[in-house]
Amino acid sequence: MLKFLSRVKIEFNALDPRTAACMEFLAQCNARKAKESNPACQLLVKRRTDDHPPQITVTFVNGVEEVFDATSTPAQTIRTMILEKGQHLETEQMFREAGEKWPVLIPEEELRQHAPGTKPRKAEDKKQ
Repeated sequence: MLKFLSRVKIEFNALDPRTAACMEFLAQCNARKAKESNPACQLLVKRRTDDHPPQITVTFVNGVEEVFDATSTPAQTIRTMILEKGQHLETEQMFREAGEKWPVLIPEEELRQHAPGTKPRKAEDKKQ
């Protein structure tokens, strides 16, 4: 997850009962595997003393910043969103490195082409 990020900022008040997502996300960021995926990713924890709601701000490697309300968004949902956006970034980078334009535009006529059907394999074919 961290390999797609350059910075993670987690803000919460330790006395606030709504900090569960922040704590879980912080634990995920501190996991050995996550840290090894991108040792350069900055992890900032801001302990607040006011009633500001728990918040997680991530900055992707391309500079795009996204703020999550950690009171209403579970840590796993935040992680999934980061992974999906990260895969999109990887795909974009792959196309650009190959000299292709991004975003890829598929002509309307290709989208409407009939795709040939596939036939399911029979059980006896699977055994071979």
